[in-house]
Amino acid sequence: MALTRDDVLAALKTITDPLAGSSIVDAGIVKALTVQDGAVRFVLEIAPSQANAYQAVKDAAEARVKALDGVGTVSVVLTAHSTPSAPPDLQMRKSEPKGPQKIPGVDRILAIASGKGGVGKSTVASNLACALAAEGRRVGMLDADVYGPSQPRMLGVSGRPASPDGKTILPLRNYGVTMMSIGLMTNEDQAVVWRGPMLMGALQQMMMQVQWGALDVLIVDLPPGTGDVQMTLAQKADVTGALIVSTPQDVALLDARKGIDMFNQLNVPIVGMIENMSTHICTNCGHEEHVFGHGGVASEAAKLGVPLLAEIPLHLSIRQASDGGAPIVVSAPDSAQAQVFRSVARDLIAKGQA
Repeated sequence: MALTRDDVLAALKTITDPLAGSSIVDAGIVKALTVQDGAVRFVLEIAPSQANAYQAVKDAAEARVKALDGVGTVSVVLTAHSTPSAPPDLQMRKSEPKGPQKIPGVDRILAIASGKGGVGKSTVASNLACALAAEGRRVGMLDADVYGPSQPRMLGVSGRPASPDGKTILPLRNYGVTMMSIGLMTNEDQAVVWRGPMLMGALQQMMMQVQWGALDVLIVDLPPGTGDVQMTLAQKADVTGALIVSTPQDVALLDARKGIDMFNQLNVPIVGMIENMSTHICTNCGHEEHVFGHGGVASEAAKLGVPLLAEIPLHLSIRQASDGGAPIVVSAPDSAQAQVFRSVARDLIAKGQA
């Protein structure tokens, strides 16, 4: 019988939390538990001051899980300090007070951002990455949307990244794009329940411990909003600029303005704005309709003095291509929809931004 999460949790419930007096499961310190093909990984989330007190708990938990039938490997991490023996997909690195750094081998970093979810940011990011690759650029994709990683599906990538030395992570590749995502390290339907420090540690690892190779540009698909991931990226990496994606409607623009203000505060240049779902043309009758309004992003870009890079239509083929794991730039390269992304890619290359 295959090993399950319940089997692991039952074993961990026999380990007592020295401070709470209950099991470590009931005390709520067991986080990010994954069980896949006999490999068990989890985090014991504690305060830094408790590291010494919980080292014995960590060792006991690891030994108890290893004793279960069907267990191949066990990786346990204390969030209070880094553990040299932990694999790179979960090892929490202690943050260092350094300013923005270059990612080894990466010439430029473009952050794809949005003020709110649901505006098609990840679709734009995957298509832009493929468009830049089609224009001959060496492209990487860092899926930093930790709570909703969609790039593995959109770029048709599956499997778990390897780590031959236990320190460096080897990314996966498809359509000429080198890709890394937290979604490759968890099950597709598994929620990532992490607090800020864990997010920041994971992002820094995906930036600095992934063997990106020589890249002209690294596209970073950010989560929506103005949170820990955006701040960590801007503070730790030398970001060339941010590209803001929004729909034309007022509600989306309200949040987009907040995102732009955040990047201004973090001294990250705004490369331009993209209006997604700009217009819809009926495939049956040809009638054009501006479902979410029209011109809002163009007006906002003019007000800010930044370029409007594209107005991307709301089109069924774009959605179907992304869901199918082959972005429209790849699956229908000669279509009008694909050419919009190719035009943005050429524009960014001509300006030396990608």
